[in-house]
Amino acid sequence: QVQLVESGGGLVQPGGSLRLSCAASGRTFTMAWFRQAPGKERRFVAIITWNGDKTYYADSVKGRFTISRDNGKKSVYLQMNSLNPEDTAVYYCAASRSIGVFTTTPGYDYWGQGTQVTVSS
Repeated sequence: QVQLVESGGGLVQPGGSLRLSCAASGRTFTMAWFRQAPGKERRFVAIITWNGDKTYYADSVKGRFTISRDNGKKSVYLQMNSLNPEDTAVYYCAASRSIGVFTTTPGYDYWGQGTQVTVSS
């Protein structure tokens, strides 16, 4: 069983930046960030392959968010720039036991507890 622990959420003004971190307790392959706004389903934000050679982004965050990972530290990161109120959500780190690329929640075996990101003036 792999545990994931997120950190880095908070309150930020529109146009600001945040960096989310997720530390894993064991080895993982494909990793991703999802987010869930109140009353909405959990949706993928960004995905990174096991060796970091490929990344994928939801259209809504392309050009503003960057996913990266450090396998030596068993960590994945999400740099979020030019934040706007529509980015407000609970952000979840997810990890798969597979090297496949999945944009939906069933593709992931492990989930963090979530970290709140609020974009507001």
